[in-house]
Amino acid sequence: MSRSSPAPGTRAAPKEAGPLRQRVGGRASIAVTITITCVLGLLAFTSSTDATPATAKPHAVFGSVSGSPHLRASFKREFQSRFVHANGIRQHAVIGGEGPPLLLVHGWPENWYAWRLMMPALARHFTVIAPDQRGIGLTQKTKAGYDSATLADDLAALMTKLGYHRYSVVGHDTGYIIAYALAADHRDQVKRLAVTEIPGPPGVGEDPSLFPPEPVNNKVWHIPFNRVNDELIVEMVHSNAEGFYGYEFAVQAGGATLPKYAIDYYIELYDRDRCTLRSSFGLYRAWLTHIDQNRQRSQRPLTIPVLGIGGENSWGARPGDAMTLVAANVRTVVIPGVGHWVAETAPQRMTRTLTSFLAPASPSS
Repeated sequence: MSRSSPAPGTRAAPKEAGPLRQRVGGRASIAVTITITCVLGLLAFTSSTDATPATAKPHAVFGSVSGSPHLRASFKREFQSRFVHANGIRQHAVIGGEGPPLLLVHGWPENWYAWRLMMPALARHFTVIAPDQRGIGLTQKTKAGYDSATLADDLAALMTKLGYHRYSVVGHDTGYIIAYALAADHRDQVKRLAVTEIPGPPGVGEDPSLFPPEPVNNKVWHIPFNRVNDELIVEMVHSNAEGFYGYEFAVQAGGATLPKYAIDYYIELYDRDRCTLRSSFGLYRAWLTHIDQNRQRSQRPLTIPVLGIGGENSWGARPGDAMTLVAANVRTVVIPGVGHWVAETAPQRMTRTLTSFLAPASPSS
């Protein structure tokens, strides 16, 4: 994907930074420019959505169902994008299917689209709700609110606004962190929990060492990198987004990585502008807060059924093993022959695994 011209359907980078850079030098210029751009963007966003109904259908914009690549016509008929005002922000969710509600929480660096290959099959049994997390995709980008408790509150409020008061949750990668927080903080709402593909919530069990073995370091180095709260990180990633995200998708793959069209889509989604890019690091910059919150949550183990899923060529049984420290009723499944991106590289096996686990769930259970 060329950096010299915007991809089809995208906007060119804003031009107003030039005069500002002439008045202010170096990295101070970068910070001031980003601040002004983000504030102006937030003001424009707020003014454009003040009159939006609580639940509304977005236009065919990049990141929506209509504005995402390689989706069949049948998918677009069954699933629709919705904007929902909940927990003080505008959230984007893709919804379709019939049956008990099932909330799918994506990981980094992805959005709702990570679940696309599983959603039609799941929709035969469930009403599927796949949102974008705060700060990602078409969900509102805010300066704060990226700790796990607030991110969980976002989703609890979203489901309540949609009319769902009891539901099952599946979380992948950073979505594991949020899904666990949701189940622990909103116990009256979550009836079953499936978490996949990280070695456990921060602060539960052993956190990764600063100097792990090289194969592990190659897969977790981005956590301390993304946590650095400085515009240098934004500038470094923005200057080589294809290299940065391309490496992540490859090193976590445990074999074949994602198709090029999907990687290009995620890069464009995260690197549309510096404000968007910066907000995508919000969860990582709140890492120490996640640890403190999870240590409190672990004092009261979950009693609902929990499923931990790992890819054989990635974290294996560790996602389930970690949950045994904070939940009383845990099963573990390891999907053979795949790495981290289980929903996109083994969608049929993931769907069968989840459907079997969630099958006992019903509106009355």
